[in-house]
Amino acid sequence: MKKVVVGLSGGVDSSVTAYLLKEQGYEVIGLFMKNWHDDSVTISEECPWLEDSNDALIVAEKLGIPFQTVDLSEQYKERIVDYMFAEYEKGRTPNPDVLCNREIKFDVFLKIALQLGADYVATGHYCRKATSVDANGKEIYSLLAGVDGNKDQSYFLCQLSQEQLSKTLFPIGELTKPEVRKIAAENNLITADKKDSQGLCFIGKVRLPEFLQQKLKPKKGVIVEVPSTVDQYRQEVPVFASKEEELAFNASKPVYHVEDGQVVGEHQGAHYFTKGQRKGLDVGGTKEPLFVIETDVEENVIYTGQGKAHPGLYRKTLFVSDDELHWVRTDLALQPDEHMEVMARIRYRQPLQKATLYKIEGGLYVDFEEKQSAITEGQFVAWYQGDELLGSGVIA
Repeated sequence: MKKVVVGLSGGVDSSVTAYLLKEQGYEVIGLFMKNWHDDSVTISEECPWLEDSNDALIVAEKLGIPFQTVDLSEQYKERIVDYMFAEYEKGRTPNPDVLCNREIKFDVFLKIALQLGADYVATGHYCRKATSVDANGKEIYSLLAGVDGNKDQSYFLCQLSQEQLSKTLFPIGELTKPEVRKIAAENNLITADKKDSQGLCFIGKVRLPEFLQQKLKPKKGVIVEVPSTVDQYRQEVPVFASKEEELAFNASKPVYHVEDGQVVGEHQGAHYFTKGQRKGLDVGGTKEPLFVIETDVEENVIYTGQGKAHPGLYRKTLFVSDDELHWVRTDLALQPDEHMEVMARIRYRQPLQKATLYKIEGGLYVDFEEKQSAITEGQFVAWYQGDELLGSGVIA
């Protein structure tokens, strides 16, 4: 009998995952991960991890499976929290959920599961895995979008490797959320009607500015409003000698100066803000709402523009350096001078966009057919063909 360790989070998705695997004849062990927790930044009196671990225990008892809690707070702080602080300090915007899956669930947690003699780990992610065999008889694992388009979580797993996928099961990927809740209700699982968790992966509900302020000290600076007429590149679009030159130009960040606009307010630190952000600026009196179009953490200036259509929010091309480039399907990885038509997204909920990948020495350009709003350094871009997520990278 194959043994599988389920990451029981105390939510309905992982509860049904454990139930389905038991039904399929696996020997199932429930493991709750206690990750980094700091009461000083969680909202309200809730203690999410205590409540969640209790629910996970009740589910395990109901299913008649062994259950234990593992404390991964040290690794979580080191690999996720410290990384987030460092990235925000540089004016970048990391994605903690993608990192949490790469560094914690499918690395630290997976290793613990294998030490317990498990053949697989399973999570309650809405995605699927497929297996094929190449010409040499080697198994190739594909990461596919979940059947429920509204809940598809393949983006969050965009950094997984072939080795990690080989040891992973996603039992609810073929189901929709209502079907999952129905199974939980029919089997009297306490989590059947439990709301989906919000907030940072495993930290609970957190006020992000306060969370960041613990390490990143407030630092007063100005908010500048840039009119939409300002030519962000201060030049005519040049004639390009090569495709690579054109891609480099389209991927370059606009450079703004305080004199390009007018000072309309103050902020407590450019590192607390991210491109495309609207909330927290506290500047009134504009015809349309202000959006952050660029942050300068060196000079501690936030540049803003009126309305969602402000040209400063849009770029057509982004770059991923080789050291931040990851192929789930290593057999399909592009070599320099090769290109590939894909569908891509730069954030979790974004509908897939048509794009072309161009591999050069040192990295990869993702060239979108349409300009994209708020391409943000530090976030992940992921690319697909059909239902399959082929690879991803951190936006430079």
